[in-house]
Amino acid sequence: MAGYKETPRQKMIAMMYLVLTALLALNVSREILSAFLIVNESMEITNKQFSAKVNEIYADFEEQNTINPNKVGEYWEKAKKAKNISTNLVNYLDDLKAQVISQTEGITLEEADTINLAMVKKKDNFDDPTNFFVGTDTKRGEAVALLDSITLFKDNLLSLISEKDREGFDLGLKTDGDYKNADGKSESWAMHHFYHTILAADITILNKFIAEVYNAEANVVNYLYSSISEEDFKFDTISGEVLPKSNYIFQGDEYSAKIFVAAFDTKQDPDVYIMEGADTLLLDQIDRAKKIDTKHGKGIYTLPASSEGTKKYAGLIRITTPWGAHKYYHFKHEYIVAKPSATVSADKMNVFYRGVDNPVSISASGKADAQLKPSISAGKLNRNQNGWVVSNLPPEAYETTIRIYADDNGGRKFMGEQLFRVKRLPDPIAKVIGSDDGKISMRKMLANPFLLCQLPEWVDFEYDFKVTSFTMFIPKGGGYFVTEKAESQLYTDKMKNQIQSLKKNDVIVFRDIKVRGPEGPRKIESINITIN
Repeated sequence: MAGYKETPRQKMIAMMYLVLTALLALNVSREILSAFLIVNESMEITNKQFSAKVNEIYADFEEQNTINPNKVGEYWEKAKKAKNISTNLVNYLDDLKAQVISQTEGITLEEADTINLAMVKKKDNFDDPTNFFVGTDTKRGEAVALLDSITLFKDNLLSLISEKDREGFDLGLKTDGDYKNADGKSESWAMHHFYHTILAADITILNKFIAEVYNAEANVVNYLYSSISEEDFKFDTISGEVLPKSNYIFQGDEYSAKIFVAAFDTKQDPDVYIMEGADTLLLDQIDRAKKIDTKHGKGIYTLPASSEGTKKYAGLIRITTPWGAHKYYHFKHEYIVAKPSATVSADKMNVFYRGVDNPVSISASGKADAQLKPSISAGKLNRNQNGWVVSNLPPEAYETTIRIYADDNGGRKFMGEQLFRVKRLPDPIAKVIGSDDGKISMRKMLANPFLLCQLPEWVDFEYDFKVTSFTMFIPKGGGYFVTEKAESQLYTDKMKNQIQSLKKNDVIVFRDIKVRGPEGPRKIESINITIN
């Protein structure tokens, strides 16, 4: 390990990595293999925790962007790029794990992608993993491409950091250490990590890299989030904001909204005044307005919804500047009060898709969630910790109806129903990382030697599709062409050699692209890539 200043999480990862490195020096007994399984399981748990923590930061980031998009938008767009960059490298590392298990164990990639390391028979094999990562006299190993991908990952993340802050910004994933073998002789990064390393250790090392990727992503996103400081907002345009729980509520319930200055100071509680039924509240009308309670820089406005119709109110927020003066910020808002009714809505789309879980929100006015007893005409409807999920939609179904019943005075009351269309998931679109409008440099293409696919942009939520095979077609002119086939999403060695020989404006066609999704295998459209 290189001697650099690490975060506490990085120190924990490094300690676990030192343990497995020490174990490599011993004979690989059953007890040692068990130790590797324990370390790998810990790394997998750590990765899940890392991913969850980073997602919490994104949730806070998105909320701030909703409140003040003019100020936060630039940083939020960079944060989304960081997530995309990190996700691509994590997917690549997961693919390498499946690939090396497949070649060592002699099983298919699909089996390797789901098998638990404890069930792998050749965990102590080091010949096949060494050939896979380091290579042979006639074949270059995957570690070289992995090193390029890690380097590109760090370059792309650093590009999101302000130039004045890049120097000394530590992303981890060190690749330039002074690596030495057991005899004290210098060796490469690839040899240091993967030469004569057993399969169980290789999987653990790749999971360690995934943890470091999440840690680097968290550092960058935290940096971007900290750029939106309260102190910075004080020197920007400030406006009064209203953030209601809902603009559409039922008669008999309460309307509740947060009213605050967009870039608020939690150490100062502003004075908030409200006038119901008004379009504006002037300073000379404050005496006739209602002052609401505030805490930690926010005011909570609650009033009963006693009648139907459109309601409105106006107000102003008074805060004290650092020099003791008062500043006023006006706001206004309106909402709708409606009669009770049952509501069923798909959380992600206005349709249900076969082969996947479809989240559904179900509610009924005046009834607690535990009182609801919904049913579905086709498929299954189950409750989970987040609400309801529709699944197991039959192939012959093109529509399904959810009917809502609720416990009512010892009986069951019909509250309403909703019809949904049932469709097949749309085809994903093949993608080469780093390409821009179908163009890419040879270096970038080889730095990410695999083909991805993703659902079209108009699909507003994600389902996993994975490329399982494809054919690379390179026209050479005069009716001559080169064709190479891959049985996974990774480029074959022959493909990499062909790509290295290409010149500017040469075209690569990826066709016969087969993917596997929730409903099983399917073939998707070809794509063209031009070398620039």
